[in-house]
Amino acid sequence: MGLFDFVKSVGKKLGIGDDEAPEAGALKNELDSHKLGTDKVEVLIEGDKAVLKGEVADQSIFEKAIVAVGNTLGISKVEAGELQVTATGKAKDPVFYTVKKGDSLWKIAEASYGKGKGAKYPVIFEANKPMLTHPDKIYPGQVLRIPDINSA
Repeated sequence: MGLFDFVKSVGKKLGIGDDEAPEAGALKNELDSHKLGTDKVEVLIEGDKAVLKGEVADQSIFEKAIVAVGNTLGISKVEAGELQVTATGKAKDPVFYTVKKGDSLWKIAEASYGKGKGAKYPVIFEANKPMLTHPDKIYPGQVLRIPDINSA
């Protein structure tokens, strides 16, 4: 655990280049703009990989920080091995889903939770706020966090 893959050519554009990795400062500002509680997180850039170090309060903030940084144009990997969760000391393996063409949150809920569980899509939407602002505004290549349905 600790290295997560993203699609480099999709995501929020922060700089002026095409699909070049953004500056570390711009990426940190973007992360902090979501007001997740990431003030103790340091962001480093190594090529097209973002490295997150520091600490966050809980597992959901850990996962949201990875998704917020990874879904940025020019980032292909996020390394979070040195990002600690203060509530437990160590992060659990998160579950992520990469959106495919034709996907909806309903389809993703059924794929993740089982047939007939599409109505659980609001759980996925809520788990990805504030990065998602509307359930219909997802795009191919975007990575979403999939929370455990039993703990959500």
